[in-house]
Amino acid sequence: MQQRLTILGSTGSIGVSALDVVARHPERFSVFALCAHRNLKRLAEQCLQFAPEYAVIGSAADAAQLKTRLARAGLRTQALCGEAALAALAADSGCDTVIAAIVGAAGLAPTLAAARAGKRLLLANKEALVMSGALLMDAVRRHHAILLPIDSEHNAIYQCLATHGKAEQIILTASGGPFLTRDAASLADVTPAEACAHPNWSMGRKVSVDSATMMNKALEVIEAHWLFNMPAHAIEVLIHPQSIVHSMVRYADGSMLAQMSYPDMRTPIAHALAWPQRIASGVAKLDLSSVAELNFERVDPVRFPALNLAFEALRQGGTASAALNAANEIAVDAFLRGRARFTEITAVIERVLERFEPGAAHTLEEIFTVDARARRLAQEVVSTLFP
Repeated sequence: MQQRLTILGSTGSIGVSALDVVARHPERFSVFALCAHRNLKRLAEQCLQFAPEYAVIGSAADAAQLKTRLARAGLRTQALCGEAALAALAADSGCDTVIAAIVGAAGLAPTLAAARAGKRLLLANKEALVMSGALLMDAVRRHHAILLPIDSEHNAIYQCLATHGKAEQIILTASGGPFLTRDAASLADVTPAEACAHPNWSMGRKVSVDSATMMNKALEVIEAHWLFNMPAHAIEVLIHPQSIVHSMVRYADGSMLAQMSYPDMRTPIAHALAWPQRIASGVAKLDLSSVAELNFERVDPVRFPALNLAFEALRQGGTASAALNAANEIAVDAFLRGRARFTEITAVIERVLERFEPGAAHTLEEIFTVDARARRLAQEVVSTLFP
């Protein structure tokens, strides 16, 4: 039987890669719903190619435009708008697999809805676990959902753990981003264009900045903690500039397993879509002779202070990780708007964590309350630093 897919964030880099894999296997996959925030043009093009039953976009005005375009093309796709539509389609009985690829806190509610509906959930949205790890993992267990990570690092770990059981240590790899060798004294002068120019991966602006600060790896540490039930002290990060080894696991007998491939998101997406089988992803086969060498080095905490903030948030526990994520989103937005320097992104987050009092959050509403409070704190810090 075909898998019927709902793709949350279909016009972003993950969504586009997923649809590329889907298009290669029309006998295995069909598209039930496509969801985007505001890229009306690309969403309309995707609808024309895949003819989903539903398409969701952020605003009512864009939904009206989309409806007109699709009707002119003779499609019966229903155009919807808003967050409620996202959650409803993520839980709809018309689909069995949900790809959660919305960046940021906006992806939390529909991701949780998919888990509570017992879906096969392909998770790319780091923030869902960072903000509400206990809540999401509990929903997966209670409702017998299947959770498959499609972040390249966590998918690599999943593959290494699949047949070998509990590991002693998880080792996440990081490319080091565009500023790995740049003079640290010049980082204050980094521009948004420079921060978004990743050497290995093609990503959206927010995720690219996270990679440049290594906040993406900080979020992945927290994500790995929840996905694999690993204590913080058993998670390590190594710089690996080639982005060939996507992550590793170490076992008690001294064995270490690694997953390797060219840096292309279609590889982990194809793995998760076809699991437990394997299908072609469209990615070239890895030629180690052409790679020539694989380098690894420890993370410099002075150059990349964001990583320590993740371990501090895990130490504090409770809602500290949600506060870290909210503060990062505000700080990155301020940087992209020219209201903060690159080197001040982590400074904003650190100040928020110092002022924030973490507690427990047992419901989605409580998590969103915490998120809003941390965002207000971050806005205050940004306004103080950069009036």
